[in-house]
Amino acid sequence: EQARELVKNPLYLGCMIIKTEGADGQISGALSTTGDTLRPALQIIKCAPGITCVSGAMLLITEAKQYGKDGIIVMGDVAVTPMPDADQLSQIAICTAHTAQCVAGFAEPRVAMLSFSTKGSASHEVVDKVVEATRLTKQRAPELKIDGELQADAALVPSVGQKKAPGSAIAGNANVLIVPNLEVGNIGYKLVQRLGNAVAIGPILQGIARPVNDLSRGCSVDDIYYMVAITACQAQEAKK
Repeated sequence: EQARELVKNPLYLGCMIIKTEGADGQISGALSTTGDTLRPALQIIKCAPGITCVSGAMLLITEAKQYGKDGIIVMGDVAVTPMPDADQLSQIAICTAHTAQCVAGFAEPRVAMLSFSTKGSASHEVVDKVVEATRLTKQRAPELKIDGELQADAALVPSVGQKKAPGSAIAGNANVLIVPNLEVGNIGYKLVQRLGNAVAIGPILQGIARPVNDLSRGCSVDDIYYMVAITACQAQEAKK
């Protein structure tokens, strides 16, 4: 009886339909919280193989064409995990690079692990976490182009990257930015959106075995349209 009652909830029903391969993805959130969206997804669909940490990426489309890929940058995590440890941060980097490929169309994600330090310019335990996360990611995904720890300017600006991290293939050329915690990610993308007039699309949930995406309860028709397109891209990639 409890199961019959639960399945009346469209968020649970949708995830059950995905699990039984009757649908490829789900979008919700216009009338529900992020927690309500994630709970059935994690209980029924579960995480992708090798992933234990769900995260959220933001697609930033800016007028600064000299940065990222013609002004397009993918940033994570901006939505889910408040204080990731090194292992979780590594998973976020791998998932965000994957999102950059299947959603933003980046043929070659170039991942910068951000910090307030560049290559040992400062010493702190939070810097150590980023360094360890970078090491773990290189071990897990040796084909991925990644470097850290890098400050944001060293990651994005070629002249600064050459000065602060000489010899790095990522410094000054990054198109995927991984922030050390959720606080930085959430504040960072909103500053770029409001002060830099960037178009911010997301958050795009990642790490779940099949795409389940979350809308804001203040979402517009355009927000829903973008997320439908993104979920379709993720579903195509998942089927591979």
